[in-house]
Amino acid sequence: MLRTIYITAILFLSFSMTQAQDDIQWLTWEEMEIMQKRESRKVLIDVYTDWCGWCKRMDKNTFQKADIANYVNDNYYAIKFDAEYKEDITFQGVEYKYVKSGRRGHHELAAMILKGRLSFPTVVFLDEEMKVIQPIPGYQDPKSMELIVTYFAGDYYKDTPWEKYTSLYNNNQIQDAGF
Repeated sequence: MLRTIYITAILFLSFSMTQAQDDIQWLTWEEMEIMQKRESRKVLIDVYTDWCGWCKRMDKNTFQKADIANYVNDNYYAIKFDAEYKEDITFQGVEYKYVKSGRRGHHELAAMILKGRLSFPTVVFLDEEMKVIQPIPGYQDPKSMELIVTYFAGDYYKDTPWEKYTSLYNNNQIQDAGF
């Protein structure tokens, strides 16, 4: 009887862990900074608001796709960041605060990484030194997100123009993209 319970528990845990790997492992800013000290990686930040319908659609249609989630987990630290978050955040020694503006407001850190363009959803990419590579505004379907995450993860952004990369990728000339 004990053996049956043990085997059932192991199977349940194995199944749970497999399921969890198909979801993006979203971190807080603080968790990301701790992880960054252990292993340096690029960072993907999903900047959203609670009222944004396109943000919710991108969560459901793009970020919940297993291949996207697994690729992001393997190549990035991922942060889901509410641009209207009200608590202070210290990032790289600088304290960022919520700024009230009318009925709403925004977080200073969101404004900084979005380069002042508060548009939602926006996916922001940071390099291993925590410098903004580029914010990508707007809803991204799974195919677009696949191109974008591979472009930045593979460092193609450093020497390959986007148009050339998409052409190479679509013609299966990018071998190490991961999809």
